[in-house]
Amino acid sequence: MNGIEKITGQIDADVQKEIDAALDQAKAQAREIEDRYASQAQSQAEAIRRKGEQDAALRQERLVDVAKLEARKSLLAAKQDLVGQAFDLALKKLLELPDQEYIDLLAKLAVAASRTGREQVIFSQKDRSRFGKAVVTRANEILARQVAPKLPDDLTETKAGAVLDKVVTGASAVLAGTGMLTMAEESRPMAGGLILRDGRVETNCSFEVLIHLQRDALSAEVARALFA
Repeated sequence: MNGIEKITGQIDADVQKEIDAALDQAKAQAREIEDRYASQAQSQAEAIRRKGEQDAALRQERLVDVAKLEARKSLLAAKQDLVGQAFDLALKKLLELPDQEYIDLLAKLAVAASRTGREQVIFSQKDRSRFGKAVVTRANEILARQVAPKLPDDLTETKAGAVLDKVVTGASAVLAGTGMLTMAEESRPMAGGLILRDGRVETNCSFEVLIHLQRDALSAEVARALFA
């Protein structure tokens, strides 16, 4: 082998070494890049997974909160319905009182609502025909008794004393201008109770109105009794 061939052979060998070194370096850089991006990809995938879990947990929490809210709304509606049924039952019980108790109750309502003792008493059509006269008579007796002097018990226990007591009571009512309630010719659509009319002024003591007026004040107490 002459000198030129040796030189060219040495050059080729050096070049090949540089090429091999460059290739090795390129491969190493490629592996480094692959490893770096694989690590980044894994980190990104882990971050995405964690965010997905957080989003899912947050959505689940929101759905649970919504479900709880709807449940509370449903429970509140059910409780309000039961409270309403309790007041409806109260009205039903009032309408189902025995006749004498019903008459006494309406008479006491009329007395409590009366301002002059000379009002007209308006009933429902049913109550007017069944109890109207008895209620007005009883209410007038109570009003008269309120202004009459108290006679001795030993006097009123006799028949003559009882008659005298009635006379004194009636006279006292006339003098006081009370105990003169009258039954109105008209009737009103109501379940029960009565309305007092004094000229253009009316005092509504129908059961529906009385229960409605008490509902706001008593609803909380009724609820405590029902759901304690």
